[in-house]
Formats: sequence, structure tokens, C-alpha cells
Amino acid sequence: MRRNAGLFVAISLLSGFGSSAMTLVAGIWLLDLTGSTGLAALAGLCVYAPVLAGPWLGGLLDRAPRRPVVIAVNLLLAAALLALLAVRGPGQTWLIFAVSCAYGVSYVLIDAGETALLPSALSPTELGDVNGWRSSAQEGTKLIAPLAGAGLYAWHGGHAVVVLSAAAPVLVAILYAAVRLSRTPPDQPTARRDGLRTGLSVLLGQRATRVPVALAAVSIAMSGFTTAAIYAIVVRELRLPTTFLGVLASAQGAGSIIGGLIVGRLLTRHGPVAVGVAGTMLFALGCLARCLPWWPATIAGALVAGVGLPWTLVAAVTAVQTHTPSALLGRVSATANTAMFGPLVVAIPLGGAAVHLGARPPLLAAVAICLSAAAASADRALRPRHASRTAGPGPATH
Repeated sequence: MRRNAGLFVAISLLSGFGSSAMTLVAGIWLLDLTGSTGLAALAGLCVYAPVLAGPWLGGLLDRAPRRPVVIAVNLLLAAALLALLAVRGPGQTWLIFAVSCAYGVSYVLIDAGETALLPSALSPTELGDVNGWRSSAQEGTKLIAPLAGAGLYAWHGGHAVVVLSAAAPVLVAILYAAVRLSRTPPDQPTARRDGLRTGLSVLLGQRATRVPVALAAVSIAMSGFTTAAIYAIVVRELRLPTTFLGVLASAQGAGSIIGGLIVGRLLTRHGPVAVGVAGTMLFALGCLARCLPWWPATIAGALVAGVGLPWTLVAAVTAVQTHTPSALLGRVSATANTAMFGPLVVAIPLGGAAVHLGARPPLLAAVAICLSAAAASADRALRPRHASRTAGPGPATH
């Protein structure tokens, strides 16, 4: 089991490094080729759009051998990345968008497949710890990968980053093949019949999952909505080179590491709703700091947002894991991912359009929306406690 745990952490490190480097460089590459911050931000839209099909893509995995599918998807992703070697000028920018879409489909399939593989590779008592280690590994790569990707891009251009990123899924496929599957995961007959309806009924039917997932959805959507604004802040307001975006991404990765080290204790003490509220408020504070016309404040804002955004996601995932029947966990998790990341499909192009009003209005709008969501959730969290204190003894207290 320890061997499998180490393999899954290594998989998270490799996949996180390759995807973080390429995702950032795709935006920088498009910005350099087209000069459009809106088109650069749309690369993220292509990555997140396939998450809308999460429940149905997860259903495909339920009907196929999961490990072979995950290995095949990684190898196909490597081949798709190598197609970017054909990009020579603005006429081939469509390839960057196409490969970004391939990344998005692979994310959905690999995440759902790994969720299904983990219970058959680890004991139930190990799942929580390994999930935490994987999250820390993925966030840790954001500290190094964006700087490495931006630096390599500045040195040798996008093709060098393509080769580096394509190597990662090949190594990941090898590691998946080395995982020992010793336990049989539970059958999921209900999930196979109606994944979307089942997932939604579980998510929306209980407040313990509904509120954390909603907070994560708002925060993640606002992170996409502000992407073009952050590009504009760096390039137009601060007049810094595009590679400075790598510094911001690394600062956000550092914040994510800090947040990941303490989020487990906070969840134990305060629960997913409180942690989700705190994370949403921190993300809003990070957006506000990026409005200041001073580059150290921009870095500080990225750091604070890096703490808050993973808190909302970890709180939502933990809530889903702890309040969902094990037989439905795979499909419900895929539906939760659709609920959390699906709004990016609308938020990113809206942010690309809103940046024409200026760099700061989208950031201030994100601050207002996040604080409103956090306030509403905190108010609802306090109501049951107040009711339980004022109500006398009786059946309602049991």
C-alpha cells in the first residue's frame, strides 16, 4: 500500500508539473502571437469546457477497464501536445486551442478514472492521507512549473515547453501501469443508469455538500473571470513583460502550499462550510490587492488568492467524499467537478469582454460577488446553531 501511495503522489507531481507549465505558456504564447488578452484568456476556456460533460465522460469509464483507459488517455495527450510543434505563427493558433480542449477532456477522464482506481489500490484508512498528499503535490508544482515553463519559453520558445510537457503524461502512464490493484471497488449500478440525475440529487439534496460546492463554484468562476484582467494589469497597467505572469503563478502556488498544510486541521475543527467561506473571502482579498498599482501588491494578492482558492476546492471535495455513499462517489464527484468548474465556460469569455471596460472593474466585480456568496453562506451556517440554542427540549432536538 505504501508503494501505491508513493506512486500516486509521484503521478500528481508529474501531471501537475506538465499541465501547470503548458497551461500558463499557452496563454503567453497566444498573447505573443495575437496581442489579444481576450484570446489568451480563452485558452483557459478550452481547458475547462469539457468539464460540462463530466457525468457522461465518467459514465464511459464505468463501462470500460479503468486503468487501461487512464493509461491510453495519457499517451494520447502526449501525442496531442506534440502537434503544437507545428505552430509557427498566428495562422496556427487554432492548434493551441485544439490542444487545450484535449487537455480538458483528459482532465475529466483522468480525474474520474483515478477517483475510481484509488479505492482499489489503497485501504480505506489511507485514502484521506493520500488525497491530502496528492493535493499538496499538485499545488507544490505550481510553485516551480510556471516559472520553469515561462523561463523555458523566454529562452527557447513554445516548442521547448511542448516537448517538456509531452514527456510528463508518458511518465505518468508508466507509473499507472506500476500501480498494484489488490482490492475490488464496489459496483455502481445506480450510477450507471443515470449519472447526472443521481449526482445532482446527492449534491443538492443536502446542505453539507450543496453549500461548499457552491462556494467553490463561485470562487473558481471568479478566478476565470479575472484571468484577462490580470493579464491586462501586468501588461498595460504595470507595463511588465508577459513572463511576469509566471512569477504571479508561482506566488499563487506558494500560497496554495501554505494553505494545503493547514486546511486539514481547519476542516477537522470548523467543517467544510466554514473553511469554504474563509477561502472565498481570502480569494476576494487577493483580487482586491491586485487592483493596486504596485507590482509587490500584485504578487501579494496572488499569494493570498493561492491560499483561499484551494481551501474552497478542498472543502467542497471533502464534503462530497464524507457525505456521499461509496457506491455513488465516482459519479457524484464528476458531477461536483462539473458544478465547480463548469461556470468557467461562461466566466472566462465574460471576463475577456469585461476587460474592455478596464483592468480593474472585473477584479472589483469578483470581490463583490465572492464576498456576497461568503456572507450568505455564513449567515445560513449560523441559523441552525441559533435555532438549536433557542429551541427547548423536544423531538426537534433529536
